[in-house]
Amino acid sequence: MKESTRNEIVRLDHGGASIRRIARLLRVSRSAVKRVLDAVHLARQEGGGTPELPAPKTKRPSLLDQYEAKIHELLDRYPDITAVRLWEELRALGFEGKYTIVRERLRVLRPASAKLPVIRFETGPGHQAQMDYSPYTLDFLEEGRRRVSAFSYILAYSRRQYVHFVESEDHETTVREHVRAFEHLGGVAAVCLYDNMKVVVSRYDDEEPVYNARFLAFATHYGFRPWACRRRRSQTKGKVERPFDYIEKNLLNARTFRSLAHLNEVTRIWLETVADVRIHRVTKRRPIDLHAEEKPHLLPLPEHSYEIAEVVYRVVRSDGAIAYRQNFYSVPWTMIGELVPVRITERELIVYGRDLRERARHPLFDRATTGRLRHLREHDPAPRVDPLVALRERYAELGEAATRFLEGLVQTRRYARKEARLVLDLLVIYRKADLARALERAVRYRAYSPRAIERILAAEATPRPPQEALDQQDLRFLEPVLEGERVGPRDTAEYQSLLHSPEPDPDDDDAQDRAEEDDGEAEEGEREEEPGDRDEGP
Repeated sequence: MKESTRNEIVRLDHGGASIRRIARLLRVSRSAVKRVLDAVHLARQEGGGTPELPAPKTKRPSLLDQYEAKIHELLDRYPDITAVRLWEELRALGFEGKYTIVRERLRVLRPASAKLPVIRFETGPGHQAQMDYSPYTLDFLEEGRRRVSAFSYILAYSRRQYVHFVESEDHETTVREHVRAFEHLGGVAAVCLYDNMKVVVSRYDDEEPVYNARFLAFATHYGFRPWACRRRRSQTKGKVERPFDYIEKNLLNARTFRSLAHLNEVTRIWLETVADVRIHRVTKRRPIDLHAEEKPHLLPLPEHSYEIAEVVYRVVRSDGAIAYRQNFYSVPWTMIGELVPVRITERELIVYGRDLRERARHPLFDRATTGRLRHLREHDPAPRVDPLVALRERYAELGEAATRFLEGLVQTRRYARKEARLVLDLLVIYRKADLARALERAVRYRAYSPRAIERILAAEATPRPPQEALDQQDLRFLEPVLEGERVGPRDTAEYQSLLHSPEPDPDDDDAQDRAEEDDGEAEEGEREEEPGDRDEGP
């Protein structure tokens, strides 16, 4: 019997309750009540005896008893053996019991190591903030099932936080949400704790983090210090980890959202009406009230926000569009072949000309969309304007030889305009100077065809490396391929041995006949080739 029950029996007895009433109130037998009262009375009469101790439990026989030696043998050989594997080994020896008793016996023989205590620490106002992402897969009514991430930035002193759901955890998104968090909270904490996300920590050198230079530039603009937590110790930033459980149970639980935008609108209202005004379980105060005390200690915001928009360069394709994230956006047809700067904001794509004046603006496709085109009719040539005019301008920029190549293409080829655009598309792969030299060589040998230009470039030019042809967003898809040592293109001379047949044996008449036949076919093929395809040509 528990000591608390014994105490209650004695208390009721002193209150005048009968044995029957005590037994009924405490739901024990009358004999048990009588034994307790007799033992207490005897102890008082004899001067305080030894309290009644429970009898030691006798060990019940178990099906595992006969396998005790084998269990110890397996634990000695395999200290990390799991309960499932131990059960399988014992079953092979004839054990017929269930898995659960094996699991309980293993817990007794190999108790779990005690976890190191986590010491909670508090910081002063304005000293520290913590930031992290948490991914969720949600079913939206309008957008279907999507994977999104919750960006959370929380002030360690007041526990007031900023939460926003995003599509990606890349550099631009992380910096943009930081800026919004700073504006929402009215300032910046002096230090911000992070885990080892690539946006913040590029790598480790002797257990010391090497911070991402782009993120350090952003942190310098706002004057705070990023601090990477020790690896494999998430408790270090528990103030931001713990609220994710609150988000799941209070914000996301029992709610349905139409879209990502609707989710963020609900989140904004939830922060104002629920999260900011609740009584925090640790501070015992409302975060909004503590934030009012902390705000004067935060670093003030700079006069100008950090520039978040990404800038990439793209070559305008022959169809009058540029590519970004596997989608296409139209530009004025007069820009075909130009290398143009493109500014990417959160919701828009803006194309500038070489004079840095805006030439096109489009809404961005979301990240889940690929292979789509945004096209504006004003980017098409007027009905009476010959597209060849724009092509002549582009070729004139490549030099006099390029202009002569275009004129030769117009005079000799049936689909000259289409092939002229295909040649300009090679600027996506090769540099402008390489294409200009290839056009000059083609004019010298009167090889007016895109195929001839491709062959000249393949033999004499080096393609752009991926870092020049793609932006950082596109490179994310190639990171597994590009990791480690970069391997450049091989010299074509290494492949010459594959193109030549071995010398025929003088004693082999059949080999001599085959060689003569091959030479005859080769001469015949050379007479049929275009000028740009000959070895002595381009």
